[in-house]
Amino acid sequence: MRTYIKNSVVLVILVSLASCSNKRQRQFQYMPDMYVSVPYDADASVSLTSEISSNLKPVEKTIARGWVPYEYENSNQGYDLAKAELKSPLIKDELNLENGKKMYGIYCVSCHGKKGDGNGWLVQKEKIGGVPAYNDAGRNISEGSIYHVLMYGKGIMGSHSSQLTHKERWQITQYVEKLKKDLN
Repeated sequence: MRTYIKNSVVLVILVSLASCSNKRQRQFQYMPDMYVSVPYDADASVSLTSEISSNLKPVEKTIARGWVPYEYENSNQGYDLAKAELKSPLIKDELNLENGKKMYGIYCVSCHGKKGDGNGWLVQKEKIGGVPAYNDAGRNISEGSIYHVLMYGKGIMGSHSSQLTHKERWQITQYVEKLKKDLN
């Protein structure tokens, strides 16, 4: 019991001495790496921790994983060329059509409407105007032109290539073709 009291008194004295130090000066650092970070040069060709930096340019003529090249340019000629010759690589089945409907509901319905008649809720609230229906006589859209517009955008519609994968763009294209057929 006596040693317990003696140890407690010593502990109290040590804690009180440690707490009476100057608070304006840095005291003991338990993990100095947490306070002083190691600087890295983001543009360096060789980093401090490894031989190869993560900020290097990709090797020429390589394709990033998950990205599919698109050979049609963002111009009227590219649009006409895609409209004439670009065809979907996906099979036309219920699974692709169902996911196309889901993606259409997320990205397209607010402007183009549930039926593809150009009467989405943004048009109804007069936030945007001039959204044509898919079956307009002057439009004559094809699966290539739909995909091209999803890639680059057209008119007031912006590109959706960063939000949608290659497969999802083709699935939306299938669903838009179904809506066009249903409107006719």
